[in-house]
Amino acid sequence: MQIIERSRVFDGHYKVNQLIVQDGEHRLRREQFAPGKAVAALVYDTDRQVYVLTRQFRIGPEAEILEIAAGMIDKGEAPETAVRREIHEELGYEIDKLEEIVCIWPSPGTSSEEITVYYAEVSQRPGAGGGLAEENENIEMVELSWDELVAEPLRDAKTVIAVQWVRLRR
Repeated sequence: MQIIERSRVFDGHYKVNQLIVQDGEHRLRREQFAPGKAVAALVYDTDRQVYVLTRQFRIGPEAEILEIAAGMIDKGEAPETAVRREIHEELGYEIDKLEEIVCIWPSPGTSSEEITVYYAEVSQRPGAGGGLAEENENIEMVELSWDELVAEPLRDAKTVIAVQWVRLRR
């Protein structure tokens, strides 16, 4: 298969492209959700020995979701810079140790979104967290012990991946 044409058909908060794909003798028209690149991190407070996650309303499932801190990478920004910014904005922490887990396409059949998932250890919380008012974020911080975290019925893919990564290393 080969992409022979690409056009932007929606350019709002999110982006949607239309692709014309050549598949042998057939030309297929496909829509592609194109939100950009993102970062996410499972945050562990080493002093208090708790994992710090977020709970916020998400448009996709139309519900409040428990998930790891996450956000979009700004144009020209390195993923490591973005994850540090997002953890500070959402949770108020500064990172002591950062380790990349994996870079994934969470839904490659329909989306070009790419998420770099990290594990972050923290001990200093100079900020308030909760997200940015100018971005209309209303983020609840949720602290969980390891036992509480693994007992949660997680449904967010990046969060499941990060928790499984830690589980394999415990």
